[in-house]
Amino acid sequence: MPAKRNPLNLNPLQLKTLTLLQALAGIEGHVIRKEDDGSVLVAGIPAPHGDHFHLGDAVVSSRDATGLANQAAWVALERKKLIISHFPQGATLTAAGLEYDTGLADVILHRHAGH
Repeated sequence: MPAKRNPLNLNPLQLKTLTLLQALAGIEGHVIRKEDDGSVLVAGIPAPHGDHFHLGDAVVSSRDATGLANQAAWVALERKKLIISHFPQGATLTAAGLEYDTGLADVILHRHAGH
């Protein structure tokens, strides 16, 4: 039987927020510390301005990033043990948070066809 999509029943805001935090974990300069347990501390969360912002080589619509400024979304992700919140400065993504398949990376992280 295939694994259940979204087994922790994250809502759309939580899924988008986790997707963006995962993306930050893959961008040089945003990873502050990697831990032996597989977790990663990320910081330098961009503040959306206008209708979009840049996240590494991707462009993100501001409407898809509202969770970055929403402490309740971070609290929910922490309660589900996907992050340790340091809201609003950064977050430690747990190994489970890094591995969680949100299914949204290709939807909200817009890249040029050459990437």
